[in-house]
Amino acid sequence: MPSLNAITAFLDRELKPSQFKDISHNGLQVENSGKVRKVCVGVDASMDFFEAANAQGADLLICHHGISWGDSLARITAQNYPRVKYLLEHDMALYASHLPLDAHAELGNNACIAKALGVRTLHPFGNYHGVNIGCTGRLPRALAYAALKGELATLFGGSPYVSMDFGKETIRTVAIVSGGAADLAEEAAQKNVDLYITGEPMLQTYSIAKEYGLNVFFGGHYATETFGVRALAEAISNKFSIPAEFINLSVPY
Repeated sequence: MPSLNAITAFLDRELKPSQFKDISHNGLQVENSGKVRKVCVGVDASMDFFEAANAQGADLLICHHGISWGDSLARITAQNYPRVKYLLEHDMALYASHLPLDAHAELGNNACIAKALGVRTLHPFGNYHGVNIGCTGRLPRALAYAALKGELATLFGGSPYVSMDFGKETIRTVAIVSGGAADLAEEAAQKNVDLYITGEPMLQTYSIAKEYGLNVFFGGHYATETFGVRALAEAISNKFSIPAEFINLSVPY
């Protein structure tokens, strides 16, 4: 049975949280008594996730959006209290990885989306506080945009996806930044990308996409950020020979 310290040390080495300027306090946010028999991963550190993980017998929870952001835990009140209380009462540790899990070249949300789409020749993309958190690359062959949108809808599941269709009808180059990164559409346009894929839309992106002649596909904030935690679950299971399960709450936003 691996220790909590062994698993968190592996995650810290792999994800390198200290290299990112992030409002999330990435890394171990809540400790447990030290042993891990099962891991559950999810997108958000919500009570729904905690309860589902506890029902599966998890000792370590890993999520993309943790509970410690800036000074959010300066007071253990409101929703902080039941969340922290639940974790402590059930001896469950919580590890969070926000930007590091977006940016990771193999386990990251964006790299995994690119792999699922068959995007090749990946390069860093999506400058956020001086660090690229996304990627850009080329499809193995040009695809009709309408057909590619169908593939994306299938890939991201039941999210109420939308698109801004102002670019080419045939797609070869793609840029990807999961989650709430609609503001990076201008970088995609300036780099002459055919299609920009992100999670949720912003009003200002509409004018940017229209004026630059850019296609933008929004797959859902939640749906686009399930990929990294699923990859982490597989990596942990392989390395430590313990069960690691993704809990999909199917949040449609």
